[in-house]
Amino acid sequence: MAAAGAIVGTALVACRDAAKPGVSTAELDEIAETIIREAGAVPSFKGYHGFPGSICSSVNEVVVHGIPAKSVVLAPGDLVSVDCGAILDGWHGDSAWSFGVGPLSKADEELNEATRMSLEAGIAAMIAEATVNDVSKAIEAGTRAAEKRFGRSFGIVEGYGGHGIGREMHMDPFVANEDNPGRGKELLAIGSTLAIEPMLTLGGPDTSILDDDWTVVTDDGTRASHWEHTVAVTEDGPRILTLRP
Repeated sequence: MAAAGAIVGTALVACRDAAKPGVSTAELDEIAETIIREAGAVPSFKGYHGFPGSICSSVNEVVVHGIPAKSVVLAPGDLVSVDCGAILDGWHGDSAWSFGVGPLSKADEELNEATRMSLEAGIAAMIAEATVNDVSKAIEAGTRAAEKRFGRSFGIVEGYGGHGIGREMHMDPFVANEDNPGRGKELLAIGSTLAIEPMLTLGGPDTSILDDDWTVVTDDGTRASHWEHTVAVTEDGPRILTLRP
């Protein structure tokens, strides 16, 4: 899984480096797919329940599952999430990050940093004998810490979250991005692997799916950020399996 994750990390960095004004998200998709296939892996997103791309490219008010398209052309100040997965020798890696096309507004920069902080808080909770909800609780605590740091509220997107991962991309358990003591009672053990993925907005938590049956957008039109790593529980603590070069 670490080998698959390293391929994903390389593809994400290449997408970020190529994400300039005038570049389409279809071009980013082509870059990612080429890197994945040349490394001997297979894009795990392409064809998954009919999804047409090798990446999900979600721009501004699109939260997740944006379909790469020639018609979606990046502009200065855009906040772009690229989510990418690869299968190598039957094992999956899955990771995402959000970044600006050039400098971001202060609000967008704070949103993006808050989402990264939430991810890191969740990763830190990936230890043996913790529960899945301990991870969820830590993710929410990371969001609340960011709210205090930046003096603004963030919406925790409802209905979406992380997941188990291994021989399949999406496995049980579901990993919520906020505390709920009534769920997530599964215990983590050495070797447990989860994809942790907080999604925050500058507004409310409510979203809708567009007519393409994939693209998830904020109902209030505010911008969203999405970060994700595949993480394993080890004897020495959490290990990120989707490291970026």
